[in-house]
Amino acid sequence: MSLKKRLAAVLAVAIAAGLTFGIAKSGREITEKQEEIIFSPEKETIYLWYTDEILTSFLSSVAVSYNETHDVRVVPVLESGPEYLEKINQATIAGEGPDLYIIGNDSLEKAYLAGLAEEVEPSGTEAMKDEYIGTGLLAATYKDKIIGYPFYFETSALIYNKTYLQDMAVTRMQTEEVQAAEDAGLLTNEAIEEAEQAKEASEDAAKETAAEPSYTQEQITQKMQEILPSNMEEMKTFADSYDAPVQVEGVFKWDVTDIFYNYFFVGNAISIGGEAGWDPEQIDIYNQNSIESMKVYQEMNQFFSIETAQSDYESILDEFINGKMVFTVATTDAVFKLEDAKADGLFDYEYGVTTLPDINEELGTRPLSVTSCVVVNGYALDHRQAANDFAHYLTVQNADQLYARTGKVSSSSNVDYGYEALSVFAEEYEKSISMPKMLETSNFWVKLEAAFSEIWNGADANEKLRTLSEEIMIQVTGEDYQEPYLEETAAKQEETEEEQQQDEPSKEQAEASEEEAFD
Repeated sequence: MSLKKRLAAVLAVAIAAGLTFGIAKSGREITEKQEEIIFSPEKETIYLWYTDEILTSFLSSVAVSYNETHDVRVVPVLESGPEYLEKINQATIAGEGPDLYIIGNDSLEKAYLAGLAEEVEPSGTEAMKDEYIGTGLLAATYKDKIIGYPFYFETSALIYNKTYLQDMAVTRMQTEEVQAAEDAGLLTNEAIEEAEQAKEASEDAAKETAAEPSYTQEQITQKMQEILPSNMEEMKTFADSYDAPVQVEGVFKWDVTDIFYNYFFVGNAISIGGEAGWDPEQIDIYNQNSIESMKVYQEMNQFFSIETAQSDYESILDEFINGKMVFTVATTDAVFKLEDAKADGLFDYEYGVTTLPDINEELGTRPLSVTSCVVVNGYALDHRQAANDFAHYLTVQNADQLYARTGKVSSSSNVDYGYEALSVFAEEYEKSISMPKMLETSNFWVKLEAAFSEIWNGADANEKLRTLSEEIMIQVTGEDYQEPYLEETAAKQEETEEEQQQDEPSKEQAEASEEEAFD
């Protein structure tokens, strides 16, 4: 699934009945209570535009609650997605624009330059850095000004079959106990054989009867943490040593056709606009770390043999649910889908979520994230403070309800998400890099996705990244740009030299050999 389609996808959630909300021009029914609240002539009225229909029930209930306790009535308006920002602009020119609206952080530069966004002005609140996750504030920042209220986010993390790893942890501990006893001379060959038979019997019993193992959960969890791969080298080692159950078809598989799931490989190595994604002076695509990271990415294809034609996020997640793989890269929607499958008896395992593995011990990884923000229209002069106050109320004071009602994960800090897995996603979000806002690099993702595809299928990582960097720099600077070719990294050169030294005899050895020959 493409990034554009994935971001537009709507989660299937159960929405509580009993609240019908709308405005006259949209043709939706308005309940008597809402009509009394919304159209009371004494109250200031502000309009909130949004494009994702799944937010309707949540926004409606928050608006009604706010209307009942404030001298402001809020009217949410569902608008179509195509040319959304242009529609806001035209409506604003006609005097019918929204006072605030929800939009992705990657569109904030365009909104700000059009005058449709301005620096936020929350009143009577604590410092925003204490109320929102740091990545959300960076995502909402343009030229060192926070021009939106972070609302909800999307990012990726590593999901694993916890049941498989628990079984592996128990087996590993049993093996270690037998080995330790053997090393200490406490077991005879007969006793070792009996211990091995007992271990196999306990494994079969655990699978057939789901009996509790003879280890504490704390011991099992600790061993699982040791087993979990922390980088790609460990992932390959895991795959080589894993004694997979018969239903497992692969150890690690993810959608290699979508840049959102691939980006973590280079997320810690490249920069597009800096941490906040708006500075054209901070562009760094072609460097030693990005080259090495993409070489490892290419090796993953050689090791795990993932066919791009069979690489689709939804189908891979279905395979994970069916127990056909151990690890996959997924977004927050996977939590709802897995919990829903468990409730329906379609997922017979436990699952866990952890941070994405690094490249190796030296090179880290970093996922991509998108933050949807509530933005105050820069032309909403008559209702500026009211719009700011409601934006803060919506994004902070109602954060605990957001996931249960919409499937969206709040960018507010200190939120009780209701699922431990979502807390891990929040940790990854805090570590992530936001999609940049620069208009000059708006096609970067299409180009990067193409580069990933070519490198995955065997193209030279060095040359592809060099070409990509030159193309983007030409777009940003408006001038011809050439990257000097980068040779092997110093680390690789040292590794090569060490290998050569191991293969070649030392000077002393050579001299000794010569003396023996003459003798």
